[in-house]
Amino acid sequence: MRSLIGHASFATLFLAIFAAPLLAEDKPLTLVVMDPLAAPLSCPCVEGYAQRKYEALEAFLEKELGRSVNLLFTESLETIKDKDLAGGTIDLVIGKDSVARYDAKQKGLTVTPLGRLTDKQGSTTQYGMIVVAKDDPAQKPGDLKDYEIFFGTVDAAEKHDAAIELLKKEGVTLPKKLTTSQACSDGACKILELGRSTMGAAVISSYAAPLLEGCGTIKKGDLRVIGKTKEVPFITAFATNNVSTNEQKQIEKALMQVATDQELCQKLESLVGFLPVEDSTSAKKK
Repeated sequence: MRSLIGHASFATLFLAIFAAPLLAEDKPLTLVVMDPLAAPLSCPCVEGYAQRKYEALEAFLEKELGRSVNLLFTESLETIKDKDLAGGTIDLVIGKDSVARYDAKQKGLTVTPLGRLTDKQGSTTQYGMIVVAKDDPAQKPGDLKDYEIFFGTVDAAEKHDAAIELLKKEGVTLPKKLTTSQACSDGACKILELGRSTMGAAVISSYAAPLLEGCGTIKKGDLRVIGKTKEVPFITAFATNNVSTNEQKQIEKALMQVATDQELCQKLESLVGFLPVEDSTSAKKK
């Protein structure tokens, strides 16, 4: 009996030491896409825009990494349930930089940026746009004193922190409690609904501007831009703390290879795929 127990214990120890790392490397990677320009999270209102096909990236990563990738789309990590995770964990997140970081923190995850996705012009950044109704007298951000301003939620850097910074710099005193709206369309519609009774302004994302008119949310010319915030990072690919350092390097290398596949870049509506974080302020094809 002792002999059998001894062998069983040795076998268990052997599997724990040698087999576990192999299982970790072989388990499916769950890639969560939160990119607002991904096809399932947007609408086909503007031809050739906001229809990024991440299924093509899923197939590309599977080929490059030699392992299964489980692709999920969501606007918030909070909506993901354990049953959705093929490998049991959230491993990769691609989405708006500030939103992904915020959601990951709420989810108890630590994230490491691996690369930033370029848009069709080669940029990896976005900015907030302060808009007013077309016939509003305001001409610049400093004119918005005593206005009701609709900011983005705290997780959207371009519509919140960057906008606060700009307005304070322009001498606008803000209330202790800001009025916020989740979607750009909400803020834009609210200032139009106010009419002449209340002076209002809204902060919308630069990437969302084409969709507001394209989807018929507002009519062309209804809004006028009177200010732009500083640029902030846009779509970033992150690895979570569920991914080992070695795996992170492999995934980052694979993401950098996207640039070599022109068809994939087109499906992602990207000029040169992903760029290293330190080199990703903007890029143009040479």
